[in-house]
Amino acid sequence: MTRRVPDLPEALVRKHLQEVLESCRETNTAPSVLMLARRLGLTNTTFRRRYPEIAREIADQRAAPTTLRSGPTEHDRLVARNAKLRRRNRELNTQLALAAAQIQHLALRVAKMQDALEIQARVSPIADRRQLGRQRRRL
Repeated sequence: MTRRVPDLPEALVRKHLQEVLESCRETNTAPSVLMLARRLGLTNTTFRRRYPEIAREIADQRAAPTTLRSGPTEHDRLVARNAKLRRRNRELNTQLALAAAQIQHLALRVAKMQDALEIQARVSPIADRRQLGRQRRRL
């Protein structure tokens, strides 16, 4: 049992074809019938059967040598930006790990110093001779 999908207006198919072609130009990729068929919700075979002229146009587009646009494409810029962001993220993660290690080190040093301070506080101070003399005179 096959599912009958109504034919789409050719104007709509051509509109989607222009969008696919523009997208392919921006990313420097070759258009395909499958790409357009999926966009329209059709199988490759059904698309080729219903729109043979458009399928031929796409095949001709694929066969024609592509003219590379001067300068980087939008896709190239996005790939480069993504790579730059990944590098920066790696650097920041490294710095974060280093900062966490420094904080741990400082916390351990503070704990040791606090222990030493508590030990020092338990020792009773020896009075200075001058202070002892003053205290005796008062009595």
